[in-house]
Amino acid sequence: MPTEPSAPALAPGALLLCRAEPEAVAPAAQLLRERMLLTRAGRDWSVLVPEGRPWRDGGEPVDRVLTGWATALAVGAPWPVLALWWDAERSGYTLASGFRRPVGYVWLANGTPAGEDEAMRTFAARLGLDPVLDVQSLDQLTKPDSAADARARLTGLLAVLTRAGLTLPTGLTPGEPADRLREIARAQPDARPVEWEGWQETVRAELEVVAGHHLAPWLPWSGDPRARALALAQILTGLPLTAFGLRRRSGGWITAGALLLGHGALGLAYGLSHPRD
Repeated sequence: MPTEPSAPALAPGALLLCRAEPEAVAPAAQLLRERMLLTRAGRDWSVLVPEGRPWRDGGEPVDRVLTGWATALAVGAPWPVLALWWDAERSGYTLASGFRRPVGYVWLANGTPAGEDEAMRTFAARLGLDPVLDVQSLDQLTKPDSAADARARLTGLLAVLTRAGLTLPTGLTPGEPADRLREIARAQPDARPVEWEGWQETVRAELEVVAGHHLAPWLPWSGDPRARALALAQILTGLPLTAFGLRRRSGGWITAGALLLGHGALGLAYGLSHPRD
């Protein structure tokens, strides 16, 4: 008796959603030292489309890499970072916000929930979603559904976030091949490449963001005492992350730790040499 062909396995891929304008995201994203494309994704949202070398060339699991990147971007930033990732066996998300422990959820390839329900409620609370309407929609993603595979689960998650202002460009959908995602991102009118240009250019870009948008005085390059405390916290966080990455031989966590160490050291040096009155 003939059987229906199974759906093709998804190649590893990822999207990084930041709840901030592209101008604020670009300098921080450069510190990851990964080639990405950045474009707007609705009201007060941006999306980073990575090239994906760590999991494409190094064979490192995409979820581990994205958790490290999201953590590094969110620590010290006044906005949260949501990492969406998928591979042939699973799909899921990681939400990072400040120094709080990241929260995430996983679905198997056939859509079977493999996470904790409490993670969804924490996710909703940290993003300020509606505690009734949105939480009910998120709860449905944790229930068995034979008609929804992992890709559909991530699409359902994004549908909930549209009520929080997220609008991904048409075609920029979880599960699409990496080349297709980059092609779509590159076609957006405000798309820009994000590449490492050295510490001097990155610091200058961050200073321009602070000056041009009158951001809070505690941001890393402001010279405010709270900025120096933040830089020190980045260093203290970066040390164990780097050590963890070295023990696990994880490029994603090593990158996250090195990013925090470097960013914190520069922030501390700038704060000490440019004290505010």
